[in-house]
Amino acid sequence: MKKLVCAKDVEALEKQGKKVFPIDNDTIITPSAKDVAKALGIEFSAASQGCCENVTEAAKSCEGGIDSDMIYNVLKTMLEKGLLQGMFDSASDKPYVAECDSCGLKVVRGNSVKYEVLDTGNPADKVFYQEIINADDGCSMNAGFITIESCNFEWECACQELYHIVEGTLTVSVGGKVYTANPGDSVFFPKGAKVTFGSPNKMKAFYATY
Repeated sequence: MKKLVCAKDVEALEKQGKKVFPIDNDTIITPSAKDVAKALGIEFSAASQGCCENVTEAAKSCEGGIDSDMIYNVLKTMLEKGLLQGMFDSASDKPYVAECDSCGLKVVRGNSVKYEVLDTGNPADKVFYQEIINADDGCSMNAGFITIESCNFEWECACQELYHIVEGTLTVSVGGKVYTANPGDSVFFPKGAKVTFGSPNKMKAFYATY
């Protein structure tokens, strides 16, 4: 029987202080689980032979087929744990998963964000972004995430822009001087600023423009 591993399972393992998640050929890992594992530094590893043998013997000792009640109970359990919704969200074409309230509140799940290529004029540049707040939300500002990986590109700010570094290093060259921002740092650009963005590694930042 296939075993589904979701983000909650990975987070539970991390709370136990473990860094290796045992899996086998029947394990299905959701995209969100992979993202969380990467963020927490957890590796998926094939279970030991002894473990596999125990699973095999247990499977052999199980008699009878699968009936409708068993299927119902499995689906009910997955629904209660939020696994089915996670599978549907991963398979959707939505750029991200969000919960919204009629008052205008919006919660975007960071590990669900799907990035698009940002055209810098150079196809070789590895620059991606995803906007999560814009006029469609009745908002006068725009906000989202951007990643820059081992490249540099020129940029002119069409409006006021604010970047908060989440991971990696952002370099900004202006007037012959290079400024560096690291995780936890924020960088503001006035409208009309002409700079060169870059990163010596893979940088991820949350941005807001107005």
